[in-house]
Amino acid sequence: MSYGLLKGKRGIISGALDSNSIAWKVAQRAKEEGAIITLTNAPLAMRMGEINKLAEECEAKIIPADATSVEDLEKLYEGSMDALGGKIDFVLHSIGMSTNIRKNRPYGDLNYEWFMKSLDVSALSFHKMLQVADKMDAISDNGSVVALSYIAAQRSFPDYTDMAQAKAMLESIARSYGYHYGKKNGTRVNTVSQSPTKTTAGTGISGFNAFYEYANEMSALGNATADECADYVITLFSDLTKKVTMQNLFHDGGFSAVGISEEIVARMS
Repeated sequence: MSYGLLKGKRGIISGALDSNSIAWKVAQRAKEEGAIITLTNAPLAMRMGEINKLAEECEAKIIPADATSVEDLEKLYEGSMDALGGKIDFVLHSIGMSTNIRKNRPYGDLNYEWFMKSLDVSALSFHKMLQVADKMDAISDNGSVVALSYIAAQRSFPDYTDMAQAKAMLESIARSYGYHYGKKNGTRVNTVSQSPTKTTAGTGISGFNAFYEYANEMSALGNATADECADYVITLFSDLTKKVTMQNLFHDGGFSAVGISEEIVARMS
């Protein structure tokens, strides 16, 4: 059901790979709620995914960009403002990558060059995305920027390795830049800490099924789906959340607030 929450708004959605992606669902919901959008991803990810299909469905222009490149981001904002006819009202940062995880390097034996790449792609790219927009005056007054995070920024998950540090940095950037951007023109900057979600990236993490099932049994409402996350992100893009900023918002069915669930007690008894 559409409520017209984003009618007349312009947005940039990054990170849509395939129909399992949260970013894919956000793009669909943004279109349904009346927004016009551009889509972006790194050229390599675009070759691996199905972004052309999403672009056709959402009537969206695709602007390839490596989010670690300031030059690419400048072209992304310039191209988006040109294609959409004005400043940007909302941006989704849905970008993350760890070569250490892909290559199954344990936390006590990380490759540090890969670690730095994880931080650059998964966290510093968020700062670059904000700073470039700031310098270009590309985001409208009272705009909204959201990045996707995970509770491993606060808690230890053995197989999440260096991505835990990347997410912690991501959330810190949201707080720091959220203050700066809020003071400047009312733009809100938040992160959404989502349940384990069966995306292409998520299922590539060793032990993901255990992450998923444990969180589902611990959560009062069960795990939040990608579609439900998209619904939540849309509210953060809308004018209904004009005073929500600098927050890490848990969208996890209550997992982050539960010490132990009845189901886990029963299993361990």
